[in-house]
Amino acid sequence: MPRAATLLRDDSTTETPVPYYLPAGEEVAIFEHAFRNRLPVLVKGPTGCGKSRFVEHMAARLGRPLYTVACHDDLTAADLVGRHLIGDAGTYWCDGPLTRAVREGAICYLDEVVEARKDTTVVLHPLTDHRRTLYLERTGETLPAPPGFMLVVSYNPGYQNLLKGMKPSTRQRFVSLAFDYPGPEAEAAIVARESGVEAQTAQRIVALAASVRALAGHDLEETVGTRLLVHAGVLMRSGASARSACRAAIVESLTDEPQTVDALMAVIDANLGSDPGR
Repeated sequence: MPRAATLLRDDSTTETPVPYYLPAGEEVAIFEHAFRNRLPVLVKGPTGCGKSRFVEHMAARLGRPLYTVACHDDLTAADLVGRHLIGDAGTYWCDGPLTRAVREGAICYLDEVVEARKDTTVVLHPLTDHRRTLYLERTGETLPAPPGFMLVVSYNPGYQNLLKGMKPSTRQRFVSLAFDYPGPEAEAAIVARESGVEAQTAQRIVALAASVRALAGHDLEETVGTRLLVHAGVLMRSGASARSACRAAIVESLTDEPQTVDALMAVIDANLGSDPGR
């Protein structure tokens, strides 16, 4: 039996505090324009750069419920749309997260959509053009999407290959927003805000990240994202030494190779210098 979709439900309303997000450009305005004009959005960027936080922020900002699906290679169309189940009273239909979002006029966010099976994206096509319709083949229903519904997908271009990539015919159905890691000042502000460390500490963590990112493509398959920098800051604020916090939150999260661990720790030691908290 295939794994069910990993589903997170966030009943955001205009009264719910909006998750913190620091804009890097015009992405907030473009997303709002897309929502008002009923256009689907594709968010692309490296791991940990703030794609999911941005979508959470926008859902709350727009006052829309949010369904988030973490896509994986066993995700099927039935996981998104729904399936018949057997209960005490017999067989009944159970909506999937995509169908619930359409019925409720919510935002449906498919995180790392290219990880899903190829045939899964076919059910999205009628929702991403002028039809804005979801067809439930197994029940015979045709669900027109209400104005409040929005489809948002994301993926990491760095993971794309011949087997896992988004077809051009699918990509061209979306308004696309490209994300990257914030600039040093913005990233330091995010780390300080999210972890609670002092501004100077956040700046040191971001400077360390710059040195680690310089190794991307040489010794690392994936580089350090802002999310890991926040984790390091949280550990440091809690009382962990800077060196231990950076090793646990950054180094060990990036690699299992002993030689690469040693190389990254050398980078950390060089950046931390004579920090009394190390």
